[in-house]
Amino acid sequence: MGFAIGIWDRGEQTAMPDYRRYRIAGGCYVFTVNVLERRMDTLVRHIDLVCKAVRGVRRRYPFHIDAWVVLPDHLHCIWTLPEGDDDFSMRWRLIKQGFAKGLPMSERRSPVRVARRTRDLTMALLGTCGAWREVFL
Repeated sequence: MGFAIGIWDRGEQTAMPDYRRYRIAGGCYVFTVNVLERRMDTLVRHIDLVCKAVRGVRRRYPFHIDAWVVLPDHLHCIWTLPEGDDDFSMRWRLIKQGFAKGLPMSERRSPVRVARRTRDLTMALLGTCGAWREVFL
C-alpha cells in the first residue's frame, strides 16, 4: 500500500480533512501502480501492453522516465514532467485506459467493478522527488 505526501488542512469549517497533492510544474514524481488482484502476474504477463500504453501517452503528452521497475503485480516509476506541466493524473488515466483496453476480459470482476466499468489497476502517488530528496539526503 502506498502513501502520498501532501497537505492536510484541518480547518474548523471542514468535517473531513482537505487533502491536496503537491503539484509542481516540471516536477519529478514517484509512483506505485498496483493491480487489484495482487496474486496475479498481470503486469509481467502483459508487459507489451504496458509498454505500448506508455509509448502512446508519451507521444501525445511527453514526460521523462527517470526510472521504471515492473514486478508481477505492481510497478514503481519516477517521472519528470516538462517545464510548466504538472498533469501526471491525465497521463496515468490514459496509460491505464490503454493498458486495460488491451487486456483480455479474463480477470475476475465484482458486480461493482463491472457496473463502474473498471479494470485491474490502481495508482498511489508516493510523492515528489523533491520531498524524497529531503528524506534521503
